[in-house]
Amino acid sequence: MDLGPVRQQALLTALLLRPGTTVSRQQLLDGVWGPEPPGSGAKVIPVYVHQLRRRLDLEGASPSGSLILTDRGGYRFDPRDVQTDLARLREIAVEAHAARDSGDLTAAVSAWSAALEMFHGEPLAGIPGPFAEAERLRLSEYRLALVQDKVECQLRLGRHAEVVGELFALSETHPHNESLAALLMRALWAGNRQADALSVFTKVRRRLVEEQGTEPGDALRRVHEAVLRADETLLIGTSPRTRPPTDQEPTAVRPRRRVRDELPVDISGFTGRDHELGVLLGPTDEQAVTVRAVDGMAGVGKTALVVRAARAMRDRFPDGCLFADLRGHREGREAAHPQRVLRRLLRAVGEFGEGDDDRADDLDGLAASWRAATAALRLVLVVDDASAAGQVLPLLPVGPGSLVLVTSRHRLAGLDADRRISLAPLDMDEAVALLTHTVGGPSSDPERAAVRELARLCDRLPLALRVVGARMQSRPVWALQRMAARLADDEHRLGELAVEGRSVEGAFRVSYEQLPEAERRAFRVLGLSPTVEFDRLAVAAMLGITPSDAERVLESLVEASLVQQAVTGRYRLHDLVAVYARRVAAAYPAEVAAARTGVFRLYVVAARRASDWGPFAFPTGPQADTAPFADWEEASAWLDAVGAELVDVVAQAAAVGHVDDAGRLAEGLCDYLTRQGRYHECRAAAEIVLPLTDQAADRRMPSALRTCLGIAYGLQGHYEQARRWLSDALEISRRTGDVIEQARALGSLGIFANAAGEPAEAAVLLSESAGLAQGAEDDWFTMMYLANVGAIHHQVGRHERAQECYEASVRLAERIGRPRILSKTLFRMGTLQLDRGRYPEAADALSRAAGLAERVGDIPLYAAVLGRLATAEECLGNVAAAAELHSRALTAVGERPGARLKAEIRNRLGWHQAETEDLVQARDRFERAVASSRSRSRSRSRPASASASASASGESA
Repeated sequence: MDLGPVRQQALLTALLLRPGTTVSRQQLLDGVWGPEPPGSGAKVIPVYVHQLRRRLDLEGASPSGSLILTDRGGYRFDPRDVQTDLARLREIAVEAHAARDSGDLTAAVSAWSAALEMFHGEPLAGIPGPFAEAERLRLSEYRLALVQDKVECQLRLGRHAEVVGELFALSETHPHNESLAALLMRALWAGNRQADALSVFTKVRRRLVEEQGTEPGDALRRVHEAVLRADETLLIGTSPRTRPPTDQEPTAVRPRRRVRDELPVDISGFTGRDHELGVLLGPTDEQAVTVRAVDGMAGVGKTALVVRAARAMRDRFPDGCLFADLRGHREGREAAHPQRVLRRLLRAVGEFGEGDDDRADDLDGLAASWRAATAALRLVLVVDDASAAGQVLPLLPVGPGSLVLVTSRHRLAGLDADRRISLAPLDMDEAVALLTHTVGGPSSDPERAAVRELARLCDRLPLALRVVGARMQSRPVWALQRMAARLADDEHRLGELAVEGRSVEGAFRVSYEQLPEAERRAFRVLGLSPTVEFDRLAVAAMLGITPSDAERVLESLVEASLVQQAVTGRYRLHDLVAVYARRVAAAYPAEVAAARTGVFRLYVVAARRASDWGPFAFPTGPQADTAPFADWEEASAWLDAVGAELVDVVAQAAAVGHVDDAGRLAEGLCDYLTRQGRYHECRAAAEIVLPLTDQAADRRMPSALRTCLGIAYGLQGHYEQARRWLSDALEISRRTGDVIEQARALGSLGIFANAAGEPAEAAVLLSESAGLAQGAEDDWFTMMYLANVGAIHHQVGRHERAQECYEASVRLAERIGRPRILSKTLFRMGTLQLDRGRYPEAADALSRAAGLAERVGDIPLYAAVLGRLATAEECLGNVAAAAELHSRALTAVGERPGARLKAEIRNRLGWHQAETEDLVQARDRFERAVASSRSRSRSRSRPASASASASASGESA
């Protein structure tokens, strides 16, 4: 099938490889064109989508029946009736993993071979764009991983001759890949080619040392040592060959002893955890006892993992495999006392007979007897479900070479372990494989999608997945989609995840009830966090405690495996844990109310503190200088860490009835978001709250939010839409008698009138705004008025008056410490000096403006300043510096909105390249600039003059 131009194919690729996911137009532009978008910008996307629908959809298909659906400003590929190669590839890989885990290595090799046959040359060959390139690399790595999985099983089957040639070829293509080198060495050794295997190690080591300055890693060194000592267990996965004793090698006589194997049954369908198993199965210290600890949240599969590891290693421990369940977190059962556990262990090794005193409670004596009994033994001991290190320490054997595997929901810091694993839920493919093993393979695409959705709703937690699987087995009439719908309701999800004594909620409840009261209270409110991640400031606000106390409580919850530390200083709850936390919190309505009030107030304070609008901008609600933020930079950094979830915070505040907080937050975020070019988020936040303002106690909100919308539209150059919103805001504020809101609306109308080429109207509006604000004695309004009146003087050619206004505004901005408005005024002053031919003065002012704009994170302003500074440098004869500044400006503005600014920068860069005879690049820059200008002219009713354009960059009242 002809799918059209390669860029159109690349767009289809970007949708196909993210099935069921909405991809925005901006993401498609970034993924298909990268840093050099088409001249028509995002307008090319609907054209390509239309052409793809004509080729792919059935004749007469409705829009809702299309394979490519339009969804919330983007597009989504609907995989319901389509089988893609990648989906089939993953299914085969899951089948291969399942076959391997069940012991059917032949079937696993066959499945992996079928998967590899689906690759035909380089993945996505000829498809352009950053997304395709990233996917090409990912698929190549995935192919390599499939090869390695296949070869591993072939070696375990003794089919080493089949893989040597393939491994040699791959090793030449990937000369620094140590995993491939290790597999090749094992295959060569299995074919009695020990010298060749050692030669591979020598060659790889030389490459690593000479080309990368590193030595081979532990895994490759272990294979090298195994080849030297002919360790068949490590090399081909079999028990060592026994050799008959000779006269020169007398056989040591070892006393016969009853060997016990107390390990629980290995569960069926064990999936994934290859890395974690590799850590647990690693070499042990032959001269001491090796301790390895596994911690993680309830239901994550800790016991299954260590039992699987212990069973895989039991041949290495001739004196047995023992299991001790400490019941540290069992609902309805008392934790096991160390004395009782020690007595049972002593019986297991034959040192505590039936006639011995079963009531002995001397812990020290029992521990000493245990150490004496195990001094000559080499065994593996699994200590399951410990609640503290003190439970484990008396149970440690002392026989050299013994291994102890410990599981706990806590990170047992008091236990000396050579390896620690904090077990996370399964990844999505592993979770799907586990659920598929339990309920049987789905037979249709909708069923496969439902299995994946079930895995997501179970938070990829093995306990939840097994409970769902058991329920599906006992009720075969239940459709997969129906079960997914039942779990989608947070109110009932935990109730659905229970079956015959196994309950996700019960497992969480034990962890929760063992917490001290302070940690319990903290855990309850964490489920109310308006963002997925949170930090100590948010928790302190919800609990009404100090940030240091909040951090201590959070770290305690991390130790208890109820909270996950995402990155340093930021935390999160797993989805099911968050559902449980909200469920527990529902019984404490006063705590819920206080927590929500505290956290929403924190966001309002942060937004206002980060704003450059001045102290009188927010006369109602919390003051902008309220703790915990020392200054605007600290508040901005805190908002930066929240990222794209800020609009979600506004939405949640509105949804739970905190309309005043939602409105104040949307208003406070206006300056912060627009200076970063995030106009869509600014508008979305205001539009969420605007229909609810009749419920707000703060009567400023109807006017204030309309002003925010006007500013966001005006900064994008949509002057007519800005005028309508600001005029509405002005009318409402006049009716309510709100002088400050009138001043802000008038000031914004004046600024955008000037930007639209109407200086006379702008002067009237700005004068009226200043008159209203004069009574407030607000330096910020005065500073804004001077800067904008200066811009009008500049525009009509009264340069001396403009300079006077700019200088007065700069003095005020420096005195009250407002770096953003200072940067804007210096930008205008530099532009004025350019127009007057005073290039050194222009460069000086613009250099200062650029540094300040970068510091405050005002991306549109920063890009505009760099563009003007480049012009100043070019006028001074610094051509190379000018070109570098133009490029930095274009990089800074990136794909953010602002066609006018990008067109201007491309145009100037084009002239520079033309002057330096880079004519091909120059023509491309000019064409893009012209396309941007045409696109903009079609969407504006009145174009702005050049000087007004410079004056309005990043501006608001």
